[in-house]
Amino acid sequence: MSTAIKVENIGKKYILSHQNPERYIALRDVITDRAKSFGKKILDPLRYRPSRPIKEEFWALKDVSFEIKQGDRVGIIGRNGAGKTTLLKLLSRITEPTTGRIVLKGRVASLLEVGTGFHPELTGRENIFLNGAILGMSKSEIKKKFDEIVDFAEVEKFLDTPVKRYSSGMYVRLAFAVAAHLEPEILIVDEVLAVGDAQFQKKCLGKMQEVGKEGRTVLFVSHNMASISTLCSRGLVLSEGHLSFDGDTPTAISHYLICGTASVYINRKNYTAGKPLISKACFESRTGDETNQYYSGDPICLMIEIENSKDVPLELSLAFYDNLRRPLWNFTHSMHGLQPLPPERKVRVHIIFYPPPLTVPELLVDLATGPKGGSPYYDHVVSAIKCSIVEKNSEIIFPRFPEWPMFCDAKMSYEVIHG
Repeated sequence: MSTAIKVENIGKKYILSHQNPERYIALRDVITDRAKSFGKKILDPLRYRPSRPIKEEFWALKDVSFEIKQGDRVGIIGRNGAGKTTLLKLLSRITEPTTGRIVLKGRVASLLEVGTGFHPELTGRENIFLNGAILGMSKSEIKKKFDEIVDFAEVEKFLDTPVKRYSSGMYVRLAFAVAAHLEPEILIVDEVLAVGDAQFQKKCLGKMQEVGKEGRTVLFVSHNMASISTLCSRGLVLSEGHLSFDGDTPTAISHYLICGTASVYINRKNYTAGKPLISKACFESRTGDETNQYYSGDPICLMIEIENSKDVPLELSLAFYDNLRRPLWNFTHSMHGLQPLPPERKVRVHIIFYPPPLTVPELLVDLATGPKGGSPYYDHVVSAIKCSIVEKNSEIIFPRFPEWPMFCDAKMSYEVIHG
């Protein structure tokens, strides 16, 4: 396979300006400051220096290099602010890199945000022909694909309506249909598919798989790890503007989740309003030490500390997921016939779970506290802690997802912490 995309040491730098922070500026403050500045300028023009904003360099991407072969389906993942959208804008030639170079082979169609590439005053029909012309297609080529585009987007009734009157879902449906059906050699899709409904997202994933099988290249950005796993055979992980991993999709997803979630959760919030909060949580070994790894088939032990400034009975809610955030099992007091935690200022809870041998590489845990009955939550932490699951021979288990969610036996104990 020939190389479709070659990225060599690219970087993108922006200049950020920072004004001197002011808590509150009234009109009289502005007039006073201007008068003072004018006076200094008149009385001592040689020493007068007007205040200027502080500037600093910000590298959204730095020293990123990779190659993508023709027909590859590549997922790009990372936390918000990692540089994913900046990379796609560079590949789409919307903006130029500050350093390095990009070599693209073939036409590029990109869907980066709702409404990208559409003229709001033109109708859906006119925008289809406009996008085709931008891609370098002739009018006859666009006409051949026109019916397929309209059928896929399901907007036939509104085809002659200006797209400024479309909903965001209609925008995305038509934009994706145009990008996927006008036969670009490289298709770039950002997180905009999240706007569409579940049925349309499934339809889009199927179309992108079809595009890849036809020998065209697909780059897909999403926070939905299940979609990345289904569509992509390779994953790029970005972290703070750098490429931190490039390899197979399951390993890329695990790398991303490991970087994003710690094995110990410490809440640094200061709840002056008096809401109960989860102050600390971690996995424990049988000896009570903190751990981030269990063997498949072993009990899973958690320690959770709760600060209860409301002095009311509390209930814990826990939800366990695999590395793709597919549900495994839940825990609530009512589910296990347990009484609420006592109305003490600080309580340390120990819970031991007895799941069957796990066939997933990692566990992610959501934590929540609430009143008796469980809701509304006082404190809710998504993906608060994680741990790895290994087989007895210490090899990492790859995902073989069972027929879960399930019920998992558990034992809970607690102690009141004084002082």
